[in-house]
Amino acid sequence: MVTVNHQRVPRKRTYLMCSPEHFAVEYAINPWMDVTAPVDTELTVKQWDRLRETLVRLGHEVHLLTPERGLPDMVYAANGAFVVDGAVYGAQFKHEQRAAEAAAHRAFYESQGWRFIAPSETNEGEGDFAYVPEAHGGLILAGHGFRTELPAHAEAQEALGRPVVSLRLVDPRFYHLDVALAAIDDANIVYFPGAFSAASQKVLAQLFPDAVIADDADVMAFGLNLVSDGLNVVLNSEAAGLAEKLEAVGYHPVPVELSELKKGGGSVKCCIAELRH
Repeated sequence: MVTVNHQRVPRKRTYLMCSPEHFAVEYAINPWMDVTAPVDTELTVKQWDRLRETLVRLGHEVHLLTPERGLPDMVYAANGAFVVDGAVYGAQFKHEQRAAEAAAHRAFYESQGWRFIAPSETNEGEGDFAYVPEAHGGLILAGHGFRTELPAHAEAQEALGRPVVSLRLVDPRFYHLDVALAAIDDANIVYFPGAFSAASQKVLAQLFPDAVIADDADVMAFGLNLVSDGLNVVLNSEAAGLAEKLEAVGYHPVPVELSELKKGGGSVKCCIAELRH
């Protein structure tokens, strides 16, 4: 692959994370979860700590949400809300096992003085919403098909005052938008076409002609469940092929190992909510 020399500029981000001290696979609500596969809690916490330390080392600010016993998926902090321009559109989880997480996130945002908009539609926060602030004046990309319901897209647009592009997910393995698509800077994305309906693929190709296109190996390694500051792309260490693709167009891949959290159906992005002031 020919290396293209692009000048990528990182931008400081503010993130929210939640320690996995109560993480376990106690139920199966996505195809990756296997209740018979043991989870090493100590290793999970070590891997998560390394992820948090990586973000801090890259110059970002990380806020912490207090984990609650009985909510083993709280570590997937991206799912609790979606924040744009200082406004917080809250989550309403599809599965009852995670429903109580929404109140913990709301309490955090309200305690910090954020403007919180309570949802009336089922949505799972940044799991199914991605923001690309410099694409077409500022676009919200929104997934539906498995967790977030389509009416939530209109509700988010009304709550946040940004245009929302609805994208239909068609493969149950890629049950959230954030396992199939990610913003890699303020104007561009990486995505796996096979996760989307034919019509949604056309929409993405039209909106993002310069997108990085991922393949089967990238998406199965949870490579697209990444976080980028515009230069540094923090991604699952298993996704070596995607790291090469990103490096070839001027990004700096930062691999982290999250083997334990993958057992719950998540990786880097699932653990990180972005707080956009």
